[in-house]
Amino acid sequence: MAKKITSLILKTIVILSATVGVVLQVVEASAAILYFTIQSNIWICTICIAGLVLILINKPMRGWMYSLKLVFTVSITLTGVVYCSMLAPFLGDQAYSLSNTLLHVIVPIASVADFLVYDSVQYRKWECVTATIPPFYYLGFAGVGYALNWQFLDGHNYPYFFLDWGSPAGAFGFASESPYMGVFYYVLILLAFVIGVGALYIFLAKLLYRKQAQKHIQNSNN
Repeated sequence: MAKKITSLILKTIVILSATVGVVLQVVEASAAILYFTIQSNIWICTICIAGLVLILINKPMRGWMYSLKLVFTVSITLTGVVYCSMLAPFLGDQAYSLSNTLLHVIVPIASVADFLVYDSVQYRKWECVTATIPPFYYLGFAGVGYALNWQFLDGHNYPYFFLDWGSPAGAFGFASESPYMGVFYYVLILLAFVIGVGALYIFLAKLLYRKQAQKHIQNSNN
């Protein structure tokens, strides 16, 4: 029961924080919907809503829903880490505004906590690779936007500096100014990060699953 209550609280934090953060950013600038931040928050919010409803009606999550939760949890982790380490240092006073804090800090932390609390199941090792689907999708999405000259924020036709195909570094080169490396190298680094985080979450979920199983066996024998 304590596990379910904790998960309900964490899912509620994710849902409310993601909803408020997305609304604030989209109202301020409709182009915000084009960013991985907004999309990944919508994905994790949606799966948390589904999970919350299932807990309330006392129904179990299906296997594919756990797999989807893993993928979206890795995506929101990517959102938080990339923002805090690569983007926020250049945004000044606006780096941790209410909406940015909700979307890039609160939602990722609550999502990971909920995953570790409630999603301790026997994931398959190769599922860490499925976590690359959203980044690959977004790479294609942003590539189309670049080719079609979509207007992201600040008048750019790319969403993030490391996805600027027309930078001095281009796709495969290097430069003495930002972004210093070509898009290809950033993509490799981010994909390696995603697979690594996915593998870590699968390991932790299995570890917690085994501990819970052992505890259940011990309680049954007492």
